[in-house]
Amino acid sequence: MIYTVTFNPAIDYVVGIDGIETGCVNRLSSEQIYFGGKGINISIVLRELGIESTALGFVAGFTGEAIENGLKEAGIITDFVRLEKGNSRINVKIKSDAETELNASGPEISDTALSVLFEKLKSLRNGDTIVLAGSVPKSLPEDIYEQILHQLSDRDIRAVVDASKELLIKSLRYKPFLIKPNLQELGEIFGEISGSDDEIIACAEKLREMGAQNVLVSMAGDGAILLDSGNNIHKSGVCSGTVRNSVGAGDSMIAGFLAGISAGDFTYALKLGTAAGGATAFSDGLAAKADILRLFEQL
Repeated sequence: MIYTVTFNPAIDYVVGIDGIETGCVNRLSSEQIYFGGKGINISIVLRELGIESTALGFVAGFTGEAIENGLKEAGIITDFVRLEKGNSRINVKIKSDAETELNASGPEISDTALSVLFEKLKSLRNGDTIVLAGSVPKSLPEDIYEQILHQLSDRDIRAVVDASKELLIKSLRYKPFLIKPNLQELGEIFGEISGSDDEIIACAEKLREMGAQNVLVSMAGDGAILLDSGNNIHKSGVCSGTVRNSVGAGDSMIAGFLAGISAGDFTYALKLGTAAGGATAFSDGLAAKADILRLFEQL
């Protein structure tokens, strides 16, 4: 079983508008509602690809109930911790001349609620996969990734970590199965990089020396490079299409990779991950299976 953890789920209210004028009423040209959060995005795309997962995390209030019910209706198993106070956040994403996001903070997570999550993690078994993705809310300990990985270290559980700088670096001691930095995140870790293949591979090799088993580097319009656990290098180009959405493409790549590695080798997993990321980038929402498979044929 794959378990995804989303500390701070959200309802994403995505609106289109032909220019914004402050101080007056603006009329929307379009609106969509999505259930978001990096772990949730991964669970949704895994479902599209026929892979079952369980979504873990924290929800609160009427918005949390809507998130949980919406995911269940989509066929996703959920096992959220329900918080006693507050409401899960609503993020407003405005698509106009430029994309603008208004992201809420979300509810406070108590020590008691965190203890409940750790109890749920005890049910993970050898061979399971856990995905830790995204930032950590202020109400949680800064080392929450390390605490979770430490609790799971007595079992043969594959960990996937998609986080920036310190969160990522401190998780490497637990030898995660997969990490997925992008070029900006590599620059935050190693200083400014040119983006050449040789330099990216050198950074990936350093991350493997620090503990990562497989390093998948997403390079936006230049494709992706994977340095696998056997020290083999795989590279994928990008799919052809018009970018319409910048939210969730990296999460979709992880979902595609996990679906691919369960059915084939690293080359297949990289191609499926690239196709899934492209399918989301070319859509208004997250990738649909038909679009993923169509783009897969391009690679």
